[in-house]
Amino acid sequence: MRAQLGSMAPLNITKVAVGCASLDILAQRIGARAENEVAVVTTRYRPTRHAQLIGGSLYWIIAHRLVARQEILGFEEVENERRWRILVSAALVPVHPRPRRAHQGWRYLAGKDAPEDIAAADSDVAALPPALAGELSSLALI
Repeated sequence: MRAQLGSMAPLNITKVAVGCASLDILAQRIGARAENEVAVVTTRYRPTRHAQLIGGSLYWIIAHRLVARQEILGFEEVENERRWRILVSAALVPVHPRPRRAHQGWRYLAGKDAPEDIAAADSDVAALPPALAGELSSLALI
């Protein structure tokens, strides 16, 4: 069983970007909290499947759409506060927007269900304002 777990693709989680109306605002917030290419997201409970999440991504939800991701680097317990820090890469990677309901906390997201990155080859799409890109995506035009 252990060998099978090691060969599985990393698991992902989703989280609502509370108070962020756009991807630009989220990017500014992350940039302000980043240090040495690592940003921190605080949560009350450590995910049960945390070992499977390392190497996966935290996908951000803005306006009911998955819009970007950050690689999960690890977890740290905050002493005397009963909280956990999710260590993520400071690099925010835009993804093809995909509808997602808002929720509290985080939810698991299997790799097969995760949206694709907006690659450099899609530079025309990456140049669009996030709201417009989201609308075009919901209409299946991009």
